[in-house]
Amino acid sequence: MRQSPISPLLRWTHRLDWLADATGLVLGWFTLAMVLLQSAVVALRYGFNSGSVALQDSVIYLHGAVFLLGLAYALRTGAHVRVDVFYRRMGERGRAWVDAVGTLVFLLPLCAFILVGGWQFATASWAVHEASASADGLGGVYLLKSLLPLAAATLALQGLAQLGRAINTLVQLELQQAPQRRSPSPAATQVEEAGV
Repeated sequence: MRQSPISPLLRWTHRLDWLADATGLVLGWFTLAMVLLQSAVVALRYGFNSGSVALQDSVIYLHGAVFLLGLAYALRTGAHVRVDVFYRRMGERGRAWVDAVGTLVFLLPLCAFILVGGWQFATASWAVHEASASADGLGGVYLLKSLLPLAAATLALQGLAQLGRAINTLVQLELQQAPQRRSPSPAATQVEEAGV
């Protein structure tokens, strides 16, 4: 049996989806840690009249990581903002076209823009080993800023996975309709059988 030519594309798409799913799982734990740390900050401040700038910075770092690295997972699960006044009424073909064109025209160029700008921003921070503005704060602000280009890269990869799914859908729909176009009408078949 001959294998469909689109199957390698779909396999590659599933691998990218797996990356986004694994990232989402890790970020779920980051979110739990962020909630626990924020609770500790509140308990220290109001229960013990004390505080920790390092704990507050760690909540900010975790929040930044969840937000930036969660972009790809949000795209994967459809949790991103979508103006779907028309999209939800479209058929499968229309949705696939919107996903493909939207990814090529809007998402991938935006990711390239963020990647270039974020890279410059992160390298400038790495050059001086930027640390917290507070004396008691956490160091490694350059690590947090490195998440900008990483977020753009993971979002672009998930965008390519979305594009691959859209192309696969369009090809499958085209293949389903091809036999219908080639098959002769019943009237033409009866005329041929009659020998006219």
